[in-house]
Amino acid sequence: MLARANRVTSAGDYKVTVRRGRRFVGANTVAYVRPNPESTQVRFGFIVAKNVGTAVRRNTVRRRLKAASYEMVGSMTPGTDVVIRALPGAFDASWVTLRAEVVRAVTKGVM
Repeated sequence: MLARANRVTSAGDYKVTVRRGRRFVGANTVAYVRPNPESTQVRFGFIVAKNVGTAVRRNTVRRRLKAASYEMVGSMTPGTDVVIRALPGAFDASWVTLRAEVVRAVTKGVM
């Protein structure tokens, strides 16, 4: 599980990252990556809306995305905020596919 220091928690931080971050669109996710000079940690946030499905489906997708991002925390540059938005087909995608999309977006966004 991601530590609290590695999570985007405020609505303002979500808004700034989505509006000003670089966007990377995949088949099942949209990732927004933004350098944050005020933070010394890598932080992840997740948006899984009701169009993904029922609460069980949304939580499954969120847990998969959290697991994929947990693996990336150690290899990223500190001071980066990442917000990942799940698209409606994310539940049907395998964990490997979601992980690959997160890795691709994060590696492109950090460079």
